[in-house]
Amino acid sequence: MTTDNTPLSVYLPFNREVLGAEFTPGKHGAAPKDGDGHWLLVQEQSLLVVPDADRFLLPSGACPIDLEDRAPFWLGTWNGTPCWVVPVAKDRACPSGLQPQTVVPMRGTKLPDTLLSLGGMAMQALWWESTSGFCPRCGEPTERIGGEWGKRCPKCKYEHYPHLHPAVITLVIDGDRCLLARKAEWAPGRYALVAGFVDNGESLEGAVRREVKEEVGVDVKNVTYVGSQNWPFPSQLMVGFVAEYAGGDVAVDTDELEDARWFPRDQLPISPSRHSIAGYIIRNFAMR
Repeated sequence: MTTDNTPLSVYLPFNREVLGAEFTPGKHGAAPKDGDGHWLLVQEQSLLVVPDADRFLLPSGACPIDLEDRAPFWLGTWNGTPCWVVPVAKDRACPSGLQPQTVVPMRGTKLPDTLLSLGGMAMQALWWESTSGFCPRCGEPTERIGGEWGKRCPKCKYEHYPHLHPAVITLVIDGDRCLLARKAEWAPGRYALVAGFVDNGESLEGAVRREVKEEVGVDVKNVTYVGSQNWPFPSQLMVGFVAEYAGGDVAVDTDELEDARWFPRDQLPISPSRHSIAGYIIRNFAMR
């Protein structure tokens, strides 16, 4: 815990708190008229950035690529400078002086937490823009609601807002052992925490109990909240928990998983990433 009793997990990359007071979301005001600023050039799941010795910077000033009559998306202001988001086609050559760097932790990202957080918000903004152009009720083209990320239908007046999909991720502990699972498509030997999306009408704690029971067959008790992390792949909110084993034999849901088993807490087949809520949970609650 930090001295102000804020869970450390809020400072994980992709959480806006990483940026602190230096970032103001663009939904709170009108976009700047001057198009100069920081540029979040998103090419699939990478940012096009400026290499500078052993670090990476966002390109700044005028946009370094031809916008091709595409209006950039104003994400907000960081350190007093506007941040503009532009999607870059996957087959478009990277401009001279820039290089692509993945935003995905599992692919070995080298970006600092500030750029991961800005890049994650940029990816979510583009996802929202690509999925909100038409009213889900009547099909009419939507319009932006002033001062909000939301969209409104000018015909039927239906309003909708960026869709965040809550998912629970849980470390199951039984004394000196932890229950981990793996999917068939993962790299050999890779195991992880049990995770799944929250159903309609379900509490977070209820989702933990259901997901663990459905996927690995055991019951849990003393479900304890740890923290949460924005996960922009494409638009999830990962909510972390630790739960105690309450009974039952491991029974794998083979539609979801390839394997699940107990591991001694000092012999976990996991190298916990500092970038994810899963790594935070493992470091702080399993490897003790």
